[in-house]
Amino acid sequence: MSIEVNNESSAPAIDEEELARLGRYLLDSLYVHPEADLSIILVDEDAMEKLHIEWMDLPGPTDVLSFPMDELRPGTAGRITPAGVLGDIVLCPQVAARQAQDAGHETQDELLLLTTHGVLHLLGYDHAEPEEEKEMFGLQRRLLSAYTGKEAPKETRS
Repeated sequence: MSIEVNNESSAPAIDEEELARLGRYLLDSLYVHPEADLSIILVDEDAMEKLHIEWMDLPGPTDVLSFPMDELRPGTAGRITPAGVLGDIVLCPQVAARQAQDAGHETQDELLLLTTHGVLHLLGYDHAEPEEEKEMFGLQRRLLSAYTGKEAPKETRS
């Protein structure tokens, strides 16, 4: 499994190794093939705003964007996904820091939440409809709580 973390942001004190460990944990937990590739990129607000406008036609920076590649879906214990390129997750630490402050937790905790959220989007989960939101956010909380050993922070919206 290849998980690449590229910090192109000016944000201080990002634990990139922990983001990679979380990525490995999530892919293992969701039975994604061990040869699947995942990229996590951290960018500043200007770069995120450009991506947000280009891909979502929405103004301003956002917290996380996901760009799936091979449209992999979660596997099961008896049937893992095929090998492939899962895709890219783009995080904006400055937006994450504001959301973390508003929610009363650390920026790194918010980045872990956003990474989990991004991986789930790469695997086809969505939250456009109430039932989808319930499923995705429930799985997100369970995975993150199991990884950290503590209650997962609540989902924030930018």
